[in-house]
Amino acid sequence: MSDIHTPSASNMTIGGLAKAAEVNVETIRFYQRRGLMPEPLRPSGGIRRYAEADRSRLHFIKSAQRLGFSLDEIAELLQLDDGASCVQARTKAQAKLADVKSRLEDLHRIEGVLEGLIRLCGASSGKVRCPLIAALKTDASLSA
Repeated sequence: MSDIHTPSASNMTIGGLAKAAEVNVETIRFYQRRGLMPEPLRPSGGIRRYAEADRSRLHFIKSAQRLGFSLDEIAELLQLDDGASCVQARTKAQAKLADVKSRLEDLHRIEGVLEGLIRLCGASSGKVRCPLIAALKTDASLSA
């Protein structure tokens, strides 16, 4: 049963699609320019209409973005959406996971360096040069 304020899933305007997918109209237009979303033909004198498949595609794009995939990577995944390319999709997901793990390692390193610098700042008293500022100037203790 559909909400009376929600357009029919097979007859949505771009505004209705944006609302159904919880994105901005400009987001849809941007994805169309990038080739991620198809732009339906405009009937003579009419307005373009979008289907449930378009809402589903937007959901796919937004879900992939939340997992850290770039728009270029999402375009590649969309090309693999034929069901026969699961191995390639898995390979792309494994590469993304390796990238995420690498970034997490970097973030943990940064966390440790910042915690150490903050401790140094707390240990200083009087008119002593700030250890955090000094470390940022020399970059010496940032490679921990």
